[in-house]
Amino acid sequence: MKVLVCGAGEVGYSIARHLAMEKNDVTVIDQSPELIQRVSETLDVKGVVGHASRPDVLVRAGVEDANMIIAVTFADEVNMVACQIAHSLFDVPTKIARIRHRSYLQPAWANLFSRDHMPIDVIISPELEVARAVTRRLKVPGAFEMIPLVNDKVRLVGVRCEDTCPLINTPIRQLTQLFPDLNAVIVGIMRDATPIFPKADDEMISGDEVYFVVESDQLGRAMTAFGHEETEARRLLILGGGNIGLFLAQEIEKEHSWVNAKIIEIDTERAETVAGQLKRTVVINGDVLDPDILEEANVSATETVVAVTNVDETNILSSLLAKRYGCKRAITLINKSTYEPLISSLGVDVVVSPRNITVSTILQHVRRGRIHSVHTLREGFGELIEAEALETSPLVGIPLKDANLPPGVMLGAIVRDGHVISPGGSTVVQLKDRVVLFAAAESVRKVEEMFSVQLEYF
Repeated sequence: MKVLVCGAGEVGYSIARHLAMEKNDVTVIDQSPELIQRVSETLDVKGVVGHASRPDVLVRAGVEDANMIIAVTFADEVNMVACQIAHSLFDVPTKIARIRHRSYLQPAWANLFSRDHMPIDVIISPELEVARAVTRRLKVPGAFEMIPLVNDKVRLVGVRCEDTCPLINTPIRQLTQLFPDLNAVIVGIMRDATPIFPKADDEMISGDEVYFVVESDQLGRAMTAFGHEETEARRLLILGGGNIGLFLAQEIEKEHSWVNAKIIEIDTERAETVAGQLKRTVVINGDVLDPDILEEANVSATETVVAVTNVDETNILSSLLAKRYGCKRAITLINKSTYEPLISSLGVDVVVSPRNITVSTILQHVRRGRIHSVHTLREGFGELIEAEALETSPLVGIPLKDANLPPGVMLGAIVRDGHVISPGGSTVVQLKDRVVLFAAAESVRKVEEMFSVQLEYF
């Protein structure tokens, strides 16, 4: 597949890296020679310096025979025009654009991105996606990751093993013996920033970050098994009143009426704007790093603080300050991947990465075959994939122990006719089963092939 990626920032770079690893023909366009040099030197892609919305630049990048354009520059208007030109002049089949400004996303203008006006197939709003990701994490206190799958029949949950976790120093195969009715499968472990793809005799130790797939109805029981029985926050403090902070507060007001939320925003004009768009949320104008402002917000009685300013360093420091003054849990927005390994040792409970969330959202529209959703778990670790089993899939009709799965691939759940099956060696995948699996980064392409419609099938 030939793909044009417009924008060589963090998101564009990550998308190009994923697609290049899977042997796609990728060209990246950016006006920055430095960014294009970085892309060209570190990835197996072609780099083109220029404005992504100009026809001559798109031609130099090979738009005439491209299958897809993914526009993720910093300017919404450039992304929109690049997709429009790719459609109108070059008939590119699939067009994906990152759109950040709220004005373009208002329901009143929903018809803007239709085929007859501005033909963009997929609109990605990072701020909205991040706000939804934070809301999901708020629903499961004690988890640093929570992703609903198969119409919320199953969930991927990430938890940190503390000294009090009942399952540490116990072989993973004993999980089914200790909890025979629990439909939960451990699919990955991160230990000291090193990924582990668990085998039956492996043991979890204190400090491990464990990813498991569980039937949604059994989530509470699974969290208890891992030693997490925290209650959902009723008092929430949002640090930063930008788009993410505003979207999050609006989501809380709409879906969680019992939560008492406050926002701290340093810009006076922005604070007034945010306050005018919220009904129950208290907005405080002040610096999130000012102890007096934190005290005014009653941070000591707050169960969860969510730091979502535009500056990573401010988010980290304000989270640590809030915890020092008595807040129980900190959810922190981090854009730079270099900070992620430091976070857990500093005391931040949950890291939210806009780049990973945006990349995951885009990739699920790029994947071929019957792949319904894709979620990136940590940089370079792997992906959680939800796919439908086709008649041509090598998984169908044989026991899993005989399926010869690629290395680093582990099935977490099978959903058949609305019922969740916890997979074992004798489990047989059937046609049209919805399969949830984890794939190490180097095995994602092989998984994609397992769920593609092969030509000989027609």
